[in-house]
Amino acid sequence: MADKKRQNLGRGLSALLGKEWEEMGETDRTMGSREVPIEFLRPGRYQPRHSMSEERIEELAQSIRENGIIQPLLVRRDQEQKDFYEIIAGERRWRAAQLAKVHVVPVVIRDLNDQQSLEIALVENLQRQDLSPLEEADGYKRLMDEFSHTQDALAKTVGKSRSHVANMMRLLGLPAPVKKLLDAGELTAGHARALLNAPDAVELAREVVKRGLNVRQTERLVRKKQRQREMPPTARKKDVDTAALERDLSNLLGLRVAVKFKGGGGSITVHYDSLEQLDDVLRRLNQSGPSTRARKTSPTAVMTAAKAETTPVASKALLPKLKVGLRAAARKRKPDRKSA
Repeated sequence: MADKKRQNLGRGLSALLGKEWEEMGETDRTMGSREVPIEFLRPGRYQPRHSMSEERIEELAQSIRENGIIQPLLVRRDQEQKDFYEIIAGERRWRAAQLAKVHVVPVVIRDLNDQQSLEIALVENLQRQDLSPLEEADGYKRLMDEFSHTQDALAKTVGKSRSHVANMMRLLGLPAPVKKLLDAGELTAGHARALLNAPDAVELAREVVKRGLNVRQTERLVRKKQRQREMPPTARKKDVDTAALERDLSNLLGLRVAVKFKGGGGSITVHYDSLEQLDDVLRRLNQSGPSTRARKTSPTAVMTAAKAETTPVASKALLPKLKVGLRAAARKRKPDRKSA
């Protein structure tokens, strides 16, 4: 499987550097190189790696002390200083050569534009498996943003599937604390993808690291949190007196009634399914109330001023909720509570 991946990446690299690069072996590339003083080289502007392990550079420096630089660096002429060269692939070898006190390094000089430079640097690092998931994702994003690559074209260039490119780029949408854990190696790309749609990705990421969960366990944890978030909050059980009052009012009106107490006041919500039911409620209220103003109030005015809940009617207009003060009714219920 690993060999197949490398072959795919190799095809992408040969497509960028030309067919002769694919046909040339490592020895031929070395023979076709030239040596350049180390001080005439500059790090590449399109280096996809954000950081390099000092430990690995030191190990490479020790290898260079013993065996020299086996594979030449790939460079292009510096656009601002013609005597200098910009490193496209091989910056770590260049840094290790400085530690090893090497004064000249072998290079292969290519005439490359900015787009080709970024593509080659990205593919070369992918081939060596030296990029972190976020560095890889950022490299893809730069190719798309700066050089108008589509995901399909980009996938062919780097020898990856379109879904792989898309999934890696999604990691850039993670919260910063989760990215930090990913860059530190405490989370894998699989963990990070599972956390993309999590309700609280940062909290869950820390829990995953703390508990040492694998990717499958992380996916189950995220699904569990999502279900908990989607569940409606458990309604508080109403006391006996409030339930009895709701039942009495429902029997009186023939409609479902909800009673809510808040401080010294509260509200009554009458639920109806048609305008006929609403008219009946308003007629009863107008007939039973002592207020002259209430009797003169038309159903239309009451509907506009009141807060009531309705289902869509033919005109698809939603009527507001109808609420009536409950303070007097609440006071009547208090003696019953004491007697009970």
